[in-house]
Amino acid sequence: MRGYAQGPSQEQGDLASRRHLVRRLVEEFLKAIGEDPSREGLKETPDRVARMWLEELASGYFVDPTTYVKTFEVEEYEGHEGLVAVTNIPTRSICEHHLLPFFGYTHVVYIPSGKVMGFSKFARVIKVLSSRLQIQERLTEQVADFLNEVLNPKGLLVVMEALHTCALIRGIEESMTMTTVALRGVFREQRELVNLALQVVSSSKIPLPKFEGF
Repeated sequence: MRGYAQGPSQEQGDLASRRHLVRRLVEEFLKAIGEDPSREGLKETPDRVARMWLEELASGYFVDPTTYVKTFEVEEYEGHEGLVAVTNIPTRSICEHHLLPFFGYTHVVYIPSGKVMGFSKFARVIKVLSSRLQIQERLTEQVADFLNEVLNPKGLLVVMEALHTCALIRGIEESMTMTTVALRGVFREQRELVNLALQVVSSSKIPLPKFEGF
């Protein structure tokens, strides 16, 4: 299986040096926009931001999502075309263009070839892949590639819906959402299966929030 961790492991010494570097860069950024990083409200901000990026928002660079994979053989699915749908998986990432969040839900529908993955593991895998600088289009394809490799299903469909704050709080300042779809296996060839899978997703998905008045 290909390597999915994109950066070095977070050894304690390495993490400390990275935190120090990010903290210093945040201090310089605050100065550059006209702020005083030594004032009361900002004294601890560089350290908070460094921890946030290295331990949360960018933690996916240092974790291999295969760590969270747990699959089960289910003989009953062999020779059958039943769908498995895992919907409303919370998805949050940082857009690489403006370093602003996008967030929403991922929906996965697949036709097992005899192997299924633990229910909660879908959320853990998506959490790792999304905890990197991303664009939604690439993240959708990465989720599909990873699950296709791990499960080897007969078919796989991944739908991702997200609201992008780079369009909400800057630029056009509108509450705009994006939907991306990735297809693997028989879903690429059989349109009726795609329609069925999308109906399953549509029947259970949670709508994204709509922000008015921006």
